[in-house]
Amino acid sequence: MEPIPSNWFEDFFHGVALDLWRQAIPPQQTAAEAEFLVSVLTSATGAHLLDVPCGNGRLSFELAKRGFRVTGVDISQEFVDEATESAARIQPHADADATGPLLEFILGDMRSIEARGIYDGAYCFGNSFGFMEYRDMAKFLSGVAHALKPGARFIVETAMAAESVLPDFEEQSCHEIGDIITTIKERYLAAESCIDSEYIFERNGLSESRKAKHWIYTAAEIRRMLESAGLVVLDCYGSLNCEPYKLGSRELYVVSEARV
Repeated sequence: MEPIPSNWFEDFFHGVALDLWRQAIPPQQTAAEAEFLVSVLTSATGAHLLDVPCGNGRLSFELAKRGFRVTGVDISQEFVDEATESAARIQPHADADATGPLLEFILGDMRSIEARGIYDGAYCFGNSFGFMEYRDMAKFLSGVAHALKPGARFIVETAMAAESVLPDFEEQSCHEIGDIITTIKERYLAAESCIDSEYIFERNGLSESRKAKHWIYTAAEIRRMLESAGLVVLDCYGSLNCEPYKLGSRELYVVSEARV
């Protein structure tokens, strides 16, 4: 496999890759994640939340149903356009007030969050933590920390923490989701602590290949990254049921808050 550039995510998320993502997560999973966020963010109804990266807004819309204002940021033009169009269809019927619309979607890079002290909570879901190398992740976390009000919480979800992904690491797997068959070929680069991946999408007799890179951080490294950015880590869970995170847990949920 040829070397994969560190900015791979800038042109990965379009077309068939997004079609796969639209089909991969069932509505009941999105609803369960939204309930978890409502519980752990401890923000009052009407609070302003940051969803980054937001994709097509699947969690943003679920949280808006529960009475929250949500601003989503994503680098995919296709997903931001889709989310904006969906929001426009429901916005006239939503309880938008003088503080702004219930839902807002912004095309932007998660490394360049410029807001200061305006959000009552934030979250990074969709397995996107680790899309970037350490220095860029540090920029992202610093931006989130500055964008939060003092004491506001930030939740990270990832299935790619070292303790989750490495015990059962597979170099090749195949998945059929909806009308798309996806073969994933992966290589773990131990010296860099990252996984280089090739995704081969097959649909209606056509095949398309995309390449990705995911940096692998331990749970302790993620904790230190959050703390270095000015966030205090409160809990590390291994499921939406708030079970303790341990070696082999399929997912990691880190609950942190901005320093007061």
